[in-house]
Amino acid sequence: MTKGTTRRARGGGNPRDLYADVTAKIIAELEQGRFPWVQPWDAAPTMPRNAVTGRRYSGVNILLLWSAAMERGYSVAGWLTFRQALNAGGNVKKGEKGTLVVYADTFVPDGEKVRAAENGEEPSAIHFLKCFTVFNVAQCEGLPEKIAGDPAPRPLPEIIPEAEALIKATGADFRIGGNDAFYVPSQDYVQVPPLSAFRDANDFYDTAFHELAHWTGGEKRLNREAKGRFGSPEYAREELIAEISAAFIGANIGLVPTVRHADYLGFWLDILREDKRAIFRATSQATKAADYILAFREGEERREAA
Repeated sequence: MTKGTTRRARGGGNPRDLYADVTAKIIAELEQGRFPWVQPWDAAPTMPRNAVTGRRYSGVNILLLWSAAMERGYSVAGWLTFRQALNAGGNVKKGEKGTLVVYADTFVPDGEKVRAAENGEEPSAIHFLKCFTVFNVAQCEGLPEKIAGDPAPRPLPEIIPEAEALIKATGADFRIGGNDAFYVPSQDYVQVPPLSAFRDANDFYDTAFHELAHWTGGEKRLNREAKGRFGSPEYAREELIAEISAAFIGANIGLVPTVRHADYLGFWLDILREDKRAIFRATSQATKAADYILAFREGEERREAA
């Protein structure tokens, strides 16, 4: 770390307060259904490190930097202070928000040294936190390549020709990019992270067909009623349809199913417990969605409703 960039934590610097804040943040994310470690793609590198020294961050700082990287979609693990960026010949972009990290330290007050010396005892140290702000290299500009460069990419998973051909045959507006997978009904397009971001090709195509299952529900296709906000029971029902549909499609072309939204398990259980016919409706709609997509593989022509 760079000298002069640390400061004592506000509010007295009690480390238990910071840990409680971090824990509360993680609990809040879980309660809102965000399980980034369940995603079959990598939104951010595994271990954060200082971009200048190469030293890996440890302890609670890993959680703080992971959270920031996932929330903001940073694709590299390098972090540095404002001053380190300047000393390296670059700078933090205007308007960028930094991320707080902490460093535990101790000191012995002069009075304690005197007391211990008079009593022939070892002086007692006081524990405190220093905290300082760091920025991801993606928030900086003008840094030398050795600092700003992305880590070496992993080998690209091999494509699955049959799955690739089926996606293309649908004629859907299928976009590659970003750190999230989703379907946008208002603009009628699907987007998933690139194949290189996934841990294997199977996960990429399972994710693709999950989102394409949502696409089948469009007004000009199966016209499945879409309502409910993120996290609502209505939203969870649609996710259940997409999960089952993707599994049906995958089974037809040799994919191994993966769970895109395990965080909806509670909602799904509630739905099934409250309505004994819910699973029949979900599987019926999932079958229609899967059949709609698989029909393109069989060469059937689809005409969108006028």
